[in-house]
Amino acid sequence: MTWYVVRRLAISFLVLLGISAVVFFLLHLVSDNPGRVVLGQRASPEAVTDFNREHGFDRPVVMQYVSYLGQLVQGDLGRSYKLNENVGALLRQNAGRSAMLSLAGLILSLLIAVPLGILQAVRRNSLIDRGATAASYVLYATPSFLLGLILIAVFSQSLPFFPAEASQSRSPWVVLTDPGAMALPVITLAVTSVAVFSQYQRSSALDQLGQDYIRVARAKGLPERLVLTRHLLRNACLPLITLVGTLIPTLLAGNLIVESLFNYPGLGLLFLNSLQREDYPVLLAYTLIGGVLTVAGNFVADIAVAAADRRIELEK
Repeated sequence: MTWYVVRRLAISFLVLLGISAVVFFLLHLVSDNPGRVVLGQRASPEAVTDFNREHGFDRPVVMQYVSYLGQLVQGDLGRSYKLNENVGALLRQNAGRSAMLSLAGLILSLLIAVPLGILQAVRRNSLIDRGATAASYVLYATPSFLLGLILIAVFSQSLPFFPAEASQSRSPWVVLTDPGAMALPVITLAVTSVAVFSQYQRSSALDQLGQDYIRVARAKGLPERLVLTRHLLRNACLPLITLVGTLIPTLLAGNLIVESLFNYPGLGLLFLNSLQREDYPVLLAYTLIGGVLTVAGNFVADIAVAAADRRIELEK
């Protein structure tokens, strides 16, 4: 296991290095004159030239990338020239709120999807199974922003149960301290994930129900509840563990839409505002976070599956 973890960490490092290079050079292609973007179109050519020279933007792009890597090693993500703030500080101010929003949506989706998928598998081809499958397809095909607008129209305007705008509190624990104000954003995040998770859980549970160990457990006279919870659940959840790990970055993308729709002050809203301001250091840092989450999600999923399934033999 130790060698497997070390090897996976080395691969993850190389992947992150490649992601940082691709994103850096793509942003440089989008804007090869940062001084003009920061100072505006009315700035004099002399001022733009001085700005680029002062910040090293007049050097070859490869040298700029090497300098950027040196800053990353030191934990420096750069500076937002539009907001005149350290990018790392901006991310820390908003990361907690986005993380709690994503975590709440993920937990809610799993609490619904796991039992629903197993119920569908146990009652295969029944009315419940067909109805849940049809609903999953519809919800999966529905864009998050449209789903959010529907929830606002129904539960905020027609039936004024929840506010249309998320809480503006700066506390990352606002999901717990003000659940009413955060209900619609969390539900919007969770519903699409439920559509995906439940179908994966159904497929995995159907596969496990045909295995010999389930037949043996039933032949021994175990109650169906124990067969499902003690024997089926653990093995049926293994593919879902991998799926959750790979879908962690999509939570970041989902936050972008949900936070914009409900005006929730998190990383997603920060990214959209930075995009409108052409604040490239913030955009680069946000994209790198997505890359880190992708690599970390796959890494954690691999380790979790290897630890949960004793049948998996790790390569030595």
